[in-house]
Amino acid sequence: MSATFTSLPTILAVDDSPVMLELIKRTLESDYRVLVADNAIDALSIIYHEPIKILLLDVTMPGIDGLELCRTVRTLPQFQELPILMLTAKDRVFDKVQGRLAGATEYLTKPFDESQLRAVLFKFLNYSTPEIKE
Repeated sequence: MSATFTSLPTILAVDDSPVMLELIKRTLESDYRVLVADNAIDALSIIYHEPIKILLLDVTMPGIDGLELCRTVRTLPQFQELPILMLTAKDRVFDKVQGRLAGATEYLTKPFDESQLRAVLFKFLNYSTPEIKE
């Protein structure tokens, strides 16, 4: 691997399923630094302390669900532009609208297609590279 571990874009996946978190890690770890959290409180702590480029959120979690976490993140000025992808089994139109209203940038359903997830991440990382010097 030519890039050092810390130079890889950092993605935070938040899901209460250890199996899903492991699947996301395995799918993305060759191209991204993947951090995981199984609840909203840990996720907020990581967001504040790590240079997160994209947030992957499950909707259905105990306590604070993914929609509430998404709304919370969107109220914080420094995270207004952070791409947030809802990655959930809820696939009705109503669920997708709720995700968008909560501030989600994109909405993907589980089980996710690896190539589709990679394509969406690639799209957002290419749009959100603020390293252009003027």
